[in-house]
Amino acid sequence: MNRLALLALLSSFAASSLFAQIDRITGKAFATRSEVLARHGMVCTSVPLATQVGLDVLKRGGNAIDAAIAANATLGLMEPVSNGIGGDLFAIVYSAKENKLYGLNGSGRSPLGLSYEQMKAELEKLHRKTIPPRGMLPISVPGTVDAWAELHKKFGKLSLGDDLSGAIRYAEEGFPVTELIAFYWHFGPELYKDLPGAFLETYTLDGKGRTPAKGDIFKNPALARSLRLIGEKGRDAYYKGEIADKIDAFMQANGGYLRKTDFEKHTSTWVDPVSVNYRGYDVFELPPNGQGIATLQILNMLEGFDLKAMGYNSPAALHVMIEAKKIAWADRAKFYADPAFAKIPLAGLLSKDYATQRRKLIDPNRASRKIAPGNPALKDGDTIYMCTADDEGNMVSLIQSNYRGMGSGIVVPGLGFMFQDRGELFSMEPGHANVYAPGKRPFHTIIPGFVMKDGKPWEAFGVMGGGMQPQGHAQVLTNQIDFGMAVQEAGDASRWQHEGDAEPTGEKLTETGGYVNVESGVPWETVRELKKKGHDVRSDLGGYGGYQAIKVEIHDGQRVYVGASESRKDGQAAGY
Repeated sequence: MNRLALLALLSSFAASSLFAQIDRITGKAFATRSEVLARHGMVCTSVPLATQVGLDVLKRGGNAIDAAIAANATLGLMEPVSNGIGGDLFAIVYSAKENKLYGLNGSGRSPLGLSYEQMKAELEKLHRKTIPPRGMLPISVPGTVDAWAELHKKFGKLSLGDDLSGAIRYAEEGFPVTELIAFYWHFGPELYKDLPGAFLETYTLDGKGRTPAKGDIFKNPALARSLRLIGEKGRDAYYKGEIADKIDAFMQANGGYLRKTDFEKHTSTWVDPVSVNYRGYDVFELPPNGQGIATLQILNMLEGFDLKAMGYNSPAALHVMIEAKKIAWADRAKFYADPAFAKIPLAGLLSKDYATQRRKLIDPNRASRKIAPGNPALKDGDTIYMCTADDEGNMVSLIQSNYRGMGSGIVVPGLGFMFQDRGELFSMEPGHANVYAPGKRPFHTIIPGFVMKDGKPWEAFGVMGGGMQPQGHAQVLTNQIDFGMAVQEAGDASRWQHEGDAEPTGEKLTETGGYVNVESGVPWETVRELKKKGHDVRSDLGGYGGYQAIKVEIHDGQRVYVGASESRKDGQAAGY
């Protein structure tokens, strides 16, 4: 029985008990909003106006790649608390013509002129052992613009200027800021007020500290100029021309380490997505320096448990999922790094035999306190997420970020964007795979996901939010594959997040085994049983990420895109 039939059946019940009756009959939670269905194209982002910009590009004859660039550029303007052209980008692209997945690592590298010894000396001045989240030290070369150029050169149909035109128009004319983004934005002046540069000039309404409130119109003419320059002259305007010159001059005048040569030498990297098969579904992620393979490690371990029989949100199911996360995190802390600087046992980490070995560490009755990394065989081998799909069948799974909050706090006057602080995620521990070095990519948290079924695209998906991302990927996939949820319902379902494990930055595992936050929809009975098993269970209102997805269904031989967006944020899925 479908939901509409259930609604009709239950129409005689009091409104306050309607959803409870649906829950009782279906055994599943009611989605917060309907899935969005369309035949010709779909765009899902965290800001409705950005979704519409991407959709407009599709309607003008652009493809999914053009729409992704257009929507991403608009998100950098409208959601500067999460992303922008001062950050990095990763993408998985499905080419319908080739029936092939492509992966793009658009992350930047640390300054060539900042040695490990210099970094250590700078940290000693600050009385720190780790790289700070703000200022000049955590800044690496932003990779987003070059990633756009690579995506556009390989797949785009419209001009790059056409793709950026919607973002440019909104930057010049202004747009109303949403309530959620305004909330995060208002922290900026206090965080960044003492840093050099043009934060107040760029990101406040009065140049002094008043950030936009809900409904206030925000303009960013400096960003409009930068985007127009990129649209007219291509990526070289950013990495070799006027923008790079301004960055170089500002950094030299204000104690920064990035130089024009860092930009001139920057390149994105096309990579082969890696995958594991989970109950007949081929789940694809990108290899390190990102953390996507943690999702694959978790799924490999979970495949040995009958989650469906355990039951959604049951103590048994959540226990093994949390424990699998802990085991994957131990390997994540040791092995995940820039493959140009470290040998990563990728094939070993993703093997079914290794998963079988590691799964034995899960005690069904007790939460683990401390898990050491494994010994896989060595063989060669704050953020926005969005996805798009077009009438030809092309799909894009894209994630982009400035990392923590708005980023480093450094805004070069006249450019309209803030630099990321991704370099905070380097370790300063000598010998560590992720130890800081000049010209090196730091460990990255942002990961796009993609699923193929029987050799055809099944779903582009992602869950933004730091260390929540692999945990979120595993949850939304098991919600669909094991528990039979629809694509919107899978994202609306209550989430959990385990924290307190060892990290690639050098932080050690807490002796208590960390703690797990759960959303309010997790039953108290489950919380109680998890505590009996030794889990430190807490409640948190935020931090569970932001989800978007486009699923492919076939109805009467016709392809239908099914879009879902994050109900916890401003997300919108829209198609035509």
